[in-house]
Amino acid sequence: MVTGFPLLIAFVVSVAILLVLIIKFKVNPFIALIFSSIVTAFGVNMPMAEIPKVICAGFGGTLTGIGIVIGLGIIFGNLLYEAGATEAIAKGLLKATGKNNAALAVTTAGFLISIPVFMDAAFVIMMPIVKYVAKETKKSVMMFVCALGVGTIVGHAMVIPTPGPLAVAANMNAEIGGFLLYSLIAGFCAIAVAGWLYGKRFSSYPAYEGEAEDPLTDSRRLPSFGLSMATLLFPIVLILLSNVVMSVCGKEDLIYQIFAFAGEKDIALFLGCIVAFIALRSYQVKSFNTMVTEAADSAGLILLITGAGGAFGKVLSTSGIGDYLVTSMSDMNVSPIVLGFVLSAVLRASQGSTTVALVTTSSILGTAIAGTGVSPVLVGLAICAGGIGFSLPNDSGFWVLSRFSGITVSETIQSWTIGGTIASFTVFIVIMIIAAINNVVPLPFL
Repeated sequence: MVTGFPLLIAFVVSVAILLVLIIKFKVNPFIALIFSSIVTAFGVNMPMAEIPKVICAGFGGTLTGIGIVIGLGIIFGNLLYEAGATEAIAKGLLKATGKNNAALAVTTAGFLISIPVFMDAAFVIMMPIVKYVAKETKKSVMMFVCALGVGTIVGHAMVIPTPGPLAVAANMNAEIGGFLLYSLIAGFCAIAVAGWLYGKRFSSYPAYEGEAEDPLTDSRRLPSFGLSMATLLFPIVLILLSNVVMSVCGKEDLIYQIFAFAGEKDIALFLGCIVAFIALRSYQVKSFNTMVTEAADSAGLILLITGAGGAFGKVLSTSGIGDYLVTSMSDMNVSPIVLGFVLSAVLRASQGSTTVALVTTSSILGTAIAGTGVSPVLVGLAICAGGIGFSLPNDSGFWVLSRFSGITVSETIQSWTIGGTIASFTVFIVIMIIAAINNVVPLPFL
């Protein structure tokens, strides 16, 4: 196969082909990724008989690690949404903070809700509340759109069980508990800086004068804020708690075995679905089977795109491109953390999809960083950070935010694109700080 500098040329050409297919010809990302995988394999002179095996190995290997939990995550989110728990969380946070800090509540709610619910859906769910709050506080809707947009994209790109972070954690072979813990720390820092503080720049904009129904007086019976939050956080807390227990107990101890089982991401999310169904059953208007079927329908294309991203990344990594990039950057004293962030950011900006950027970058670098001594958790989170910002009009999320909030393209760039990019760099800076501390005093789960 091709070696050395030509590998870099092959990498650039393969990414260019992918971008042209998605952006210029509007080809579905699944088809575009599979086609790019095949072309790239031929381009690096991979043995023809090995190409299908490598593509299938990449596709299957990615879904082996995260396929079940993606499906369960979508079911979990659907259970929360249909019961009104996501709405209850948003309303509870808004009531708790009051009008003066409403933007902080909005960005926090967006962050939390986008963990089980996809970013686009979380934004749509929250917009009626955002417009009402903007009207009641007599403030610009731009401030709250920025807060909501940043909160939802950070949660979507950073925290499992969304597909992107799941794929990153699996491809980097990162310890799930540590990945989750530090993603929450970095994520909350990002939404505070970019969603809340940066959003204040829009406080001087004209107050919102549009129509806004009062969603806080909705006649629908909702679960309490406490019950909704407890249900949402159950699988997350279970994973974190299991890592703490497993770090202090011996492998032969019964409690270690229990938490090693219950805290595994697939089982934790499965238990989360059961808890959500039981705890919220009286608030659900649809049958359990109907909610599962609806979730399964929306999971199909997500699984295909995620698996195809893994296939493309597998072709690139098998060709040696990942090793070549890491070696080259090491010779230039560029940290794998920086490399992961830059590659992910470039892919995110160029083709629009956060999930594609995260899956592809982590597939390329997953095996390559094994011998560098750098924490796979930190490299993985840097990859996630790169997928947060740099949203341009080639990103479907860009138009979802613009269309549902009723703001112009210029205003969308100011609030969503710039706000998300600030969040991206905030996460990256937090990760670099954590890495510096870890070099002096070893931190847990890294």
